[in-house]
Amino acid sequence: MVQVKTAFARVVETTRLYGETYITWFDGPDLLRAAVPGQFLMLRCADRLQEAGVPFSGASLTDDPLLPRPMSYHRLREGREGTEFSILYDVVGRGTAWLAARNPGDEVFAWGPLGRGFSLRNAGQNLLLVGGGIGIAPLLWLADEAVSKGKSVSLIDGARDKDGVFPADQVPTEVEMLVTTQDGSAGQQGLVTDVFLDYFAWSDQVFTCGPNRMFEALGQLLLEHEGGQRARRKKSVQALLESPMGCGTGICYGCAVFDKRGNSRLVCKEGPRFELREIW
Repeated sequence: MVQVKTAFARVVETTRLYGETYITWFDGPDLLRAAVPGQFLMLRCADRLQEAGVPFSGASLTDDPLLPRPMSYHRLREGREGTEFSILYDVVGRGTAWLAARNPGDEVFAWGPLGRGFSLRNAGQNLLLVGGGIGIAPLLWLADEAVSKGKSVSLIDGARDKDGVFPADQVPTEVEMLVTTQDGSAGQQGLVTDVFLDYFAWSDQVFTCGPNRMFEALGQLLLEHEGGQRARRKKSVQALLESPMGCGTGICYGCAVFDKRGNSRLVCKEGPRFELREIW
């Protein structure tokens, strides 16, 4: 079992990558140790007390904003002092705005790695990755890992418009990338569900992350597609759920969801990776 670490991660750089989406790179080896694609960490988007004129003691922080933000590990790279990790996020409120304003050398208090990440089978050669909006974030590390293992990867990136599309030049050249936008301003007009079945038969494993409404639509699509195949073994479709969290460790129960059997499941501990058909 992975031991959760608490540490101050040092900001290496923050860049506006596209639209209102930012990428922040961190040097924080304790927070990366034993992490796998699909796991996440909690970031405390608040200043140290010493920055407000109060002597710093331990991990003391201001209490505004009060709650930490759950963020998926996005990617890894080699930095000057070892392996660095990044997070990809939209600026949508005070916490993410605070995060986007961090400068190199600033420190952010965090704990992780948390949750169950993606399970990549050695036998699966063809991988289909499906991202909706900022759900693209954890799929890039998975794509990097899969390519390094010699696997074939196709990535469907769905967004509202061209400003929400992940830059193609940031995707490994070995990955086939297909873009869908709701307004048709980039790629194919429509939703990821419009092209999903074109790749589903080809794939050995499917990995997806995005809003719940996308998961619901994919679940309904699979139910209709597999209606006559109920007795057969169904292909794995791993969904990385997004949910508001207060702790990330199973204490607050703020991230509980219900599966199709009516059982309560904690996204932070039992997830965020679930089999899509278990929930939708």
